[in-house]
Amino acid sequence: SKLTNLGHLEMTWRSRVHFHPLLVRILHKSRLRYYGKPEKKVDMPYQAYFEVADGSGMMSMVLWNSLCPKWYHSMKVGTVLLLAKYAIKSSYPFKTHPTPGDSQMKRFATIEISLNVRDPPTEISIIPEEMVKPEWGLPEVKYRFITRSELDGLPHNYSCDVIGLVTFVGRAERARKREHSEDFWLYRWAHAIDGTSDQPFILELFATSQPDVFERIHPMTYLVCTQMRVIQGFTENPSRTVYLTTSNESQIFITGWHKGQPYTKDAKVKNFIQWTKSQSEADQMKRTVIGGYYPFPRPPDSFVKY
Repeated sequence: SKLTNLGHLEMTWRSRVHFHPLLVRILHKSRLRYYGKPEKKVDMPYQAYFEVADGSGMMSMVLWNSLCPKWYHSMKVGTVLLLAKYAIKSSYPFKTHPTPGDSQMKRFATIEISLNVRDPPTEISIIPEEMVKPEWGLPEVKYRFITRSELDGLPHNYSCDVIGLVTFVGRAERARKREHSEDFWLYRWAHAIDGTSDQPFILELFATSQPDVFERIHPMTYLVCTQMRVIQGFTENPSRTVYLTTSNESQIFITGWHKGQPYTKDAKVKNFIQWTKSQSEADQMKRTVIGGYYPFPRPPDSFVKY
C-alpha cells in the first residue's frame, strides 16, 4: 500500500484526518505507566511511550489503555512496525526524552503518533527482522556504551549504556515517590565490572516494566543497562561517589535475555565478551556478594569528617 513517512506527517498532519500507513523501527521504549484514579472510569488506564524512526527522522509514539497489555511486551527496541489507522496529536510537553544513539538524527518533537483501540482503531503489524528490506531505509538501533575507565570523566546527567559482570547485587528497597505518599519506587543497588578499571560500575536499578529481569539479577551474570544517567558525586572526593541510575527509558538485560538484541553488534560489547573469556570464573566468584543493606553514598569514616 502507499506509505507515508514521519517528515511528511509533520508537514501535513493539520490538513488531514486519515493518514497513509507508516513503516518504522522502535529505537527507545519507556516503562509502562499506570494513570488510574478512583474517580475516573477507564478500564485499563495504562500508557507507554516509544521513540520510533524511519529514514526521515524520529518521533514519539504512544500506546494507550488496553493496547498496552496486548502489545507492550512484543514491541521491543529494534522491532519494525507497520502502522495503519493511527491518530496524530500535538506532543505532550512534559514527557521525558531519551538521548538518541545517533546524534545526527532529526527529531520531530511537535507531534506524536497515538495508538488507540478506537477513534480510530489502530492496526498494528510486527514485521519479522528477516523480512525487513534495506531499501526501506529504516535506521539501525545505535547505542552509547561506555567503559568504567571513561565514567569518571563524564558530566552529571550524561546518558549512556553499560555492560558488565555483576559482582554485587543488593536486596530490593523501597523509597516513597513523594512525601506522605502511598506510592513507592522499588529499586536495588548492583556493582558490575568490565575489566577497564579497578572500580566497578555502581548502579541504582529501579524496577522497570521488566519484573522477570529485575528479580533475577545475580552475581556472575552479564548485565546490560541502556539509557542510564550519570550521577556525579556531591562530596569532596567525587570519584568515590559517581554512580549510574535508571531513566524512564532504561532497559535491563541479563544472561539469557541477550540473544537477538541489537546491542550484541556493538564494538564495546564485543570487547567486553573478549575480556570475560580471559577471566577465571572461580576467581571472580570469590569476590561476589549478594544481599544486605547498602548505604550509598557512604558516610565518612569518622564523626569529625561527618
